[in-house]
Amino acid sequence: MQRVTGIGATRAALAIGYVAVLLLAAPPVGAAGDAARGRVVFALAGGCGCHTSRDGPLGAGGGQVPTPFGTFYGTNITPDPDVGIGRWSDADIDAAIRLGVARGKGVESPAMPYYQFAGMADQDVTDLIAYLRALPPVARPNRAHGGELPLARWAYRTWRWLFVRPVTPPRSAPTAGADRGRYLVDHVSICGDCHTPRNAFGVPKTARYLAGAAVGPGDDAVPNITPHATGIGDWNVDDVVSLLTTGMQPNFDNVQGLMADVIDGTGGGPGYKHAPERDVRAIAEYLITVPPIDNAVEAK
Repeated sequence: MQRVTGIGATRAALAIGYVAVLLLAAPPVGAAGDAARGRVVFALAGGCGCHTSRDGPLGAGGGQVPTPFGTFYGTNITPDPDVGIGRWSDADIDAAIRLGVARGKGVESPAMPYYQFAGMADQDVTDLIAYLRALPPVARPNRAHGGELPLARWAYRTWRWLFVRPVTPPRSAPTAGADRGRYLVDHVSICGDCHTPRNAFGVPKTARYLAGAAVGPGDDAVPNITPHATGIGDWNVDDVVSLLTTGMQPNFDNVQGLMADVIDGTGGGPGYKHAPERDVRAIAEYLITVPPIDNAVEAK
């Protein structure tokens, strides 16, 4: 048998480690979830807006996600047994959220930011699943992606192999302060999904964490939210809290587009403004502590 060395050995070790994380990360199947707490997680995730079209119904799919690799549409995550998740087990749903593995399909597109949700605490995922199961079932068929790559599932698997590193999520989330804010920003609200620029392969540029991008989702500019003068350097915690709960900036201008959707809640669902004030404040407390980055983003 040929011995694997060098890069091959490293990749093999990473693959084995990733499989181990897949087996260990999920909470026990059948673990009790609280739908009321799950609604809070849903709100802090911006209402999982990609899975709801602007006119609703909640969770019935159809949210548009334009990418350089095609246009994707959020899937139906209501408990409909035929086109939703009604026949999925808790483990199936968890795998789709945190591991990027869709039941009966395989590895998901990076348009589904599973690699960021991967750090979501076990209890939060369990509660979120309970909330999704409590949604009214809607028999809306899923919409086919537009311009998807040939052999797409192989491409998505390769992307994950190259760019995603295993994450061991906590059993429970931090409860207060900037530590909770960092957890929410990175693994629930996933602010970096829009506010961190990406390279040509769609990989977030970690050195530009939350520094904004001239071209973001839908080709819209996304502002710098680091505490630099070109970002939110002159904002305080209350300013950030106000934005996330009312959509109003310190200059009395209001946000539009996707940010307005995740604040208000897409399609009638809960958004940031429906989350507990202490959680929104924790996000604000964290954002003003991240490393400031000089990056002036001009609105289009």
